[in-house]
Amino acid sequence: MRYLIDGHNVTMRDPATRGLSTEEQRDALVRRLAARGAQLLGAGRITVIFDGRTDATPPTSGALDVRFSAEEIADDVIVRLATGVDGVTVVTDDRGLAARVRAANERARVLGCEALFEAARPKRRGVRYPASTEGLPKGANKITEELKRLWLDGE
Repeated sequence: MRYLIDGHNVTMRDPATRGLSTEEQRDALVRRLAARGAQLLGAGRITVIFDGRTDATPPTSGALDVRFSAEEIADDVIVRLATGVDGVTVVTDDRGLAARVRAANERARVLGCEALFEAARPKRRGVRYPASTEGLPKGANKITEELKRLWLDGE
């Protein structure tokens, strides 16, 4: 699978990053994708595209590439990269870009930006409080409840 991320579109819509400077937004998204990209999107190559140019070499980490559009518009770069590619997913809330991607590649999939927001978590069925049970052996909560009863009844 290939994922193309509309970088500035994601960072400007994410409540965790939209108030930051442009550089801080980019850095936060790149760090998030490097750490959790596969968890949030699935296995595959992730390319995040930002408008503009930079003198610095764009960071690359494992399955993550960072590109700057230079003289082009990032949307044009995304459409070009999505054209004719099987198994491509574009992450954007830009309706115009989504329509252009679908016109260029009818097999392309488009996801909304919220898939990459800082608060995004993979959905787990059947687990009511995943954070409270993460890494605990079966029955651990019963032990905790028993200890609470003993301690609190003793006061």
